[in-house]
Amino acid sequence: MNSFKEQPKANSNLKGSVPGQTPNSQVTAVRNVSDALRLAQITSFSALIAAGTVLSTLFLGIPLPPPLTVVTIAPALYFAISVLYPRIVSFWSTAIGSAIGLGMLFALGFIPPVFAPIFIPGIVWARSPEALIIYNFRKKSTRWVAFGMALATIYETFAFFFSDWFFYSYGFLPRGSEAALSLALLDLGTLVDLVWIPVALVLVKAVRKAFNVQFFD
Repeated sequence: MNSFKEQPKANSNLKGSVPGQTPNSQVTAVRNVSDALRLAQITSFSALIAAGTVLSTLFLGIPLPPPLTVVTIAPALYFAISVLYPRIVSFWSTAIGSAIGLGMLFALGFIPPVFAPIFIPGIVWARSPEALIIYNFRKKSTRWVAFGMALATIYETFAFFFSDWFFYSYGFLPRGSEAALSLALLDLGTLVDLVWIPVALVLVKAVRKAFNVQFFD
């Protein structure tokens, strides 16, 4: 597999090392460059996921009844990022981008504000672990990668379902209300995100072909 070359390890015998610079200071310099790169990647992909959420809602979004809101292209984006990039990048990009994107939908009036206290924290805890699930399949065959994406979507669906059921039962609707379960069952519609798996696989293949790499590690 082709991949970006790792940063060379600090060594006092390396050619071109700065005179008087200790091995520890070289290690710190390499680590700082890596941290800066990861921070830039997280920032960029968070913005991409948030923008994808809002723009696809504005132009292509399919409205759904609460608590589902709309169908957006965001899952295809974080699915692909979870395959191509390290866990720290995909996890935080998915968490931050999803929260910002959903917050913008609230601000634009696409979702009733009464749902904000549960929707924004809920989307973070339901979506961000998807990146970790998909990551575990990234070095396997395409079929296994697709399976990982499907498994992540199933996790997301039930994460939404159980958290919403609890919230509607004990915080939003009368305790023990059958309406709470009925409303939470609508979360099963999150499985519609499975349709984005082929799109994500195409994105992964296109990026790998364009940059001639398997992973951006």
